[in-house]
Amino acid sequence: MKIQNVTDVDKFFKVIDECKGTVELVSPDGDRINLKSKLAQYVSIASIFANGYIRELDLVAHEKEDIERLIRFIYQGE
Repeated sequence: MKIQNVTDVDKFFKVIDECKGTVELVSPDGDRINLKSKLAQYVSIASIFANGYIRELDLVAHEKEDIERLIRFIYQGE
């Protein structure tokens, strides 16, 4: 799923932390980074949040309820 224009990075990672299953960031090269890992979150922050917001991310969530949680965040900011 594509996520675009995330301005509240803290809330984004809070939603990721609330997910039950694995949530992966897919790089343009096809590499997958587990965003449930705090280390991966810090590395991601340093590389993709340079402007203070997320322009676009490609995520893979493995649990249906996690996909629904991420969709709610995208459309409702919850």
